[in-house]
Amino acid sequence: MKTFGKVLPGAFLCLATAVPAWFLGKVFPIAGGPVFGILAGMILVMAFPGIQGKDQLFCSGVKFTSKALLQYSIILLGFGMNLFQVLEVGRQSLSVIVFTLSASFLTAYIAGRAMQLDGKMTVLIGVGTSICGGSAIAATAPVIAARDEDVAHSISTIFLFNIIAVFIFPALGSLMGLSDTGFGMWAGTAINDTSSVVASATAWSEAAGNDTALGFATIVKLTRTLMIVPITLFLAVYHAAKAQRARQSDSGGQFSFVRVFPWFVIGFAAAAVINTFWGVPAISGALVTTGKFMIVMAMVAIGLNTNLGRLVRNGFKPIFTGLCCWAAVATVSLLVQKLSGSW
Repeated sequence: MKTFGKVLPGAFLCLATAVPAWFLGKVFPIAGGPVFGILAGMILVMAFPGIQGKDQLFCSGVKFTSKALLQYSIILLGFGMNLFQVLEVGRQSLSVIVFTLSASFLTAYIAGRAMQLDGKMTVLIGVGTSICGGSAIAATAPVIAARDEDVAHSISTIFLFNIIAVFIFPALGSLMGLSDTGFGMWAGTAINDTSSVVASATAWSEAAGNDTALGFATIVKLTRTLMIVPITLFLAVYHAAKAQRARQSDSGGQFSFVRVFPWFVIGFAAAAVINTFWGVPAISGALVTTGKFMIVMAMVAIGLNTNLGRLVRNGFKPIFTGLCCWAAVATVSLLVQKLSGSW
């Protein structure tokens, strides 16, 4: 009860702030609730600087919301997955997804090194670009112990290129002569966030007079989302082993796989299995919606812990890295389709 009492004020602050951010995200889906959540948190700190600080009333609850609640939200997102649909589309899109994942991480590494960008921020931008935008960043951040400012930078970068993609992808796809399924594959693999994938594919489908591109793009995007599981597991082991090697000379401790294992990712996979075989659409939809709202709460908490001055000063480096990753993913997606004859 004592712990609950310490967590409650900060968690309630994040909840109250997340409500208007959530509804703004519904009104402006291209931006989305998480972006408004981060902005709301940063604005709140600017208006009331006393909110920040380790000894403040809200500290424990804000920390709980940005860390633990964020992990629980990823589990709930698993109820939006249907593994049969993923397997069906996966046979057609797997090669494109694998190549775009590789291109994104390689480009993020090279661009991040060239810009002398923090390694954890580089990973978040690479994951957000290659998998599923804000959800992938939310899943990866606790695994690699990323700072809240790293998350804020990454989410902001992903948001910028989501906006650009919604407006330019349909026009570019038309100029290149993509088929409906070709555009669906391109949008589903090269646009970061689900809402932006849907918005861009909807614009294409309305012009084409059918929903082929929209349906295909949505399922391809869900297939990409499932890549959260292996990528997060790999990053958890890699970063924990790296940290252990750095400490080993002092402590002599041994690497513990159980201690570093991201169990919430197993929860995500289990939720996907439950939804596939025993899911009730109304219940699954409610759980996914709850998970998305919890992500907005977590983004508010991250905004509350973000130093806006440093965010502005260091803004160019993550944006340039994100641009390079986004261009690489979009290009490789088209190239693989062209070479495989699925254009």
